[in-house]
Amino acid sequence: MRPLPIPFPDETEAPLVTELVFPSSGTKVSGVFELNEFATLTPENLEFLRLYIKVRGNLKEVERVLGLSYPTVRARFDTLLRAIGYEPELADPQDEVLEKLEKGEITADEAARKLRR
Repeated sequence: MRPLPIPFPDETEAPLVTELVFPSSGTKVSGVFELNEFATLTPENLEFLRLYIKVRGNLKEVERVLGLSYPTVRARFDTLLRAIGYEPELADPQDEVLEKLEKGEITADEAARKLRR
């Protein structure tokens, strides 16, 4: 068996499934069935989703496992959200300040000043 060939060149809509086959019983069901939003994810998005679930939704842990920066991981997460039909929330400016503090890029005093604004 092979994965669905998605995305398919020059196609913008999700495919429709017209037959289901249950190999162990040989049962076939014909009709027109829609694939859910997870079935049509690209391999990259599907792998990211699997990792995200494995680490129980902890983007910092995704960052560590993939060896990527937090902004890159967040961008990939936003891409995944769009792929399943959600618009990502706007980034909270306080998150950036806290991230810089955590990485040691700014001092606690600088972070406090920025958070008061």
